[in-house]
Amino acid sequence: MKRHLISATDLSRDDAVLVLDTAEEMARIADRPIKKLPTLRGRTVVNLFFEDSTRTRISFEAAAKRLSADVINFSAKGSSVSKGESLKDTALTLQAMGADAVVIRHHDSGAPHRLATSGWIGGSVVNAGDGTHEHPTQALLDAFTIRRRLAADGQGLGSDLAGRRVTVVGDILHSRVARSNVQLLHTLGAEVTVVAPPTLVPIGVEHWPCAVSYDLDAVLPKSDAVMMLRVQRERMNAAYFPTEREYARRYGLNGDRMSRMPGHAIVMHPGPMNRGMEITAEVADSPRCTAVEQVTNGVSIRMAVLYLLLGGAEPAATKETHE
Repeated sequence: MKRHLISATDLSRDDAVLVLDTAEEMARIADRPIKKLPTLRGRTVVNLFFEDSTRTRISFEAAAKRLSADVINFSAKGSSVSKGESLKDTALTLQAMGADAVVIRHHDSGAPHRLATSGWIGGSVVNAGDGTHEHPTQALLDAFTIRRRLAADGQGLGSDLAGRRVTVVGDILHSRVARSNVQLLHTLGAEVTVVAPPTLVPIGVEHWPCAVSYDLDAVLPKSDAVMMLRVQRERMNAAYFPTEREYARRYGLNGDRMSRMPGHAIVMHPGPMNRGMEITAEVADSPRCTAVEQVTNGVSIRMAVLYLLLGGAEPAATKETHE
């Protein structure tokens, strides 16, 4: 593992499998009556969120606390940032407070990379989502969920996702989750297909390590996992499709479409869901939908990432020197 986690491309196949296997161990701790490890006692993790978030912020906070780290939650709203303070000055303040890791979510693509490479802070930087760029820990928890659900033993320790076919459907253009997932799933050996209306497919997608389709019904029968993305209206400044009803008709996942998927295939959603648009209530509430599991798995994955970045024990160290 490198010192920072900014992009899914920072991870080699071995790095990614190491994170997934470490998360499997962390998940076992969640089953104990006392869900804490002393591993990061005395370390300080700062959650630096310039953008609204519920799942990701709480997930990182829970992960750090379960590893016994001290957690500082910094929200841009109501802080000096809203008075015009720059990212640099905020970073220097965190450095002065002795932050060992900064988990940053920012509305500008590239902000976590700037923070990690500027020399403003000495700790590790974890990208919790930047603009429409990347969200690497979401991709890791999605890969973890796929591996767990589709492995014969329910864990899949040591294995990657070679030969698995994953379909990512919806607002690819504005989705940092899609970008990170395409990269990471490809690194882990999966075959990825993105499906979207032509208006919601990014320019340059032909350079991504995935196939592109505009026909959801054609792809479903050969998918092991179907990841539905939220249509991000808050990032849209134009009409990308005629009506919500038309979008749901062509690209929404309903019970009829789900029945055409292979029997073992799962439905995923990073949340929050627009029920009735990209996914119907019938699908969202079915046993094949992993949305709630993904939230649980997110804590285990983020524990694993913090553990490995901030000095995990022997296995991580030997891996690092080997790399």
